[in-house]
Amino acid sequence: MNKDSVALRLRAKVFRHLIPSRFQPSSYIHGLAASRTHATVQNGPFRGMRYIDQSFCSSIVPKWLGIYERELAACIEEAITIPFQTVVDIGAAEGYYAVGLALRTRAQIIAFEMDTSARKLMKSMVALNRVEGRVAIEGKCTQLGLREALASSGMTMVLCDAEGAEAILLDPIRVPELKECHILVELHDFVIGGLSEAIRDRFSASHNITHVWQECRDRSEFPYRSLYTKLFPNSIDLGLSEGRPSKMAWYWMRPHEEAPAR
Repeated sequence: MNKDSVALRLRAKVFRHLIPSRFQPSSYIHGLAASRTHATVQNGPFRGMRYIDQSFCSSIVPKWLGIYERELAACIEEAITIPFQTVVDIGAAEGYYAVGLALRTRAQIIAFEMDTSARKLMKSMVALNRVEGRVAIEGKCTQLGLREALASSGMTMVLCDAEGAEAILLDPIRVPELKECHILVELHDFVIGGLSEAIRDRFSASHNITHVWQECRDRSEFPYRSLYTKLFPNSIDLGLSEGRPSKMAWYWMRPHEEAPAR
């Protein structure tokens, strides 16, 4: 570790000890957003969705603001116009998309999430938004489980945020039902090199594929201001950050031909 890194760590440690936790940037922005949004999504496709006070492995403030993964808003709005009978959400976390789509569509939602604590949060989200009869919460998604979910699902959309497991799950040879599904997948090339190219090769014969890239955020997207944000404008960046390890991308994949209901 070089001297500059040591000095930065030391300053951060001193800052944490000297400043009360509620006035540290991340805590302050979290509290400001919570008080102004009342933990209700403010914008985007899921505007009005009631939210819990935490999220699983992602940032909560962008979800309250309604700008979380806003690059996908057009894809989600398009999907909402399609009369899906089923939405399969792989890696559903606390249920941002699972509950949001239950509110915006008539589809039955099957939400796969392997983490026990995330499933508990999703159960709270489901109850908070009164969609208990619409969202089935399942554990880890496997190829067999995915095939079973798609076996008689009718017109189906698959969302996949599986931290690289899309390499196994999104396989139209082993899961041929995927050829008939609309698929929105987050790509994790930083986990498995060349993964996006592999996914494109698998589905190019059956799907039209739109490549969506993560965009930069602007401080104007955090609409709440105070003396604190004026004195420490960099704190706003914490509120907008989704904590991505690298620039992310997604594929929105639509079947070439509308498939008959299964």
